[in-house]
Amino acid sequence: MTPRFLLDTHVLIWWLGGSKRLSAEHRRVIRNALHHRELVAISAITLLEIAVLGQAGSRRQIPADKVLSEIDSSQDFQILPLTVEIAAEVIAMGRSLQDPVDRVIVATARIHGLRLITADQRIIESKLVPIVV
Repeated sequence: MTPRFLLDTHVLIWWLGGSKRLSAEHRRVIRNALHHRELVAISAITLLEIAVLGQAGSRRQIPADKVLSEIDSSQDFQILPLTVEIAAEVIAMGRSLQDPVDRVIVATARIHGLRLITADQRIIESKLVPIVV
């Protein structure tokens, strides 16, 4: 089954860690998708962001090895590659988002016609992609 949703990096980390930072709507949508055996998409750049967040000295250091291992062993996620089409979409979106990772995640959602599950206020305010908040 084709995914309908793409997880932003922090939403993915919070989901895997059982964080209370997820909104009730985030939890409801993700649980419902997984209950119906739908895959939930992750942008390939999210893996890089997790690795960077796991490095010593990172402002918000996370247990990256554990998070990546959980993603790798789970059958709930589909990792979407960074493609030429997605890179071209980043260009087409202009400079409304400054963070290159956010730009790739939003472009990935746009190209694949997915709703983005995010808590990132800059992405929400950009109105570049349908979101779940």
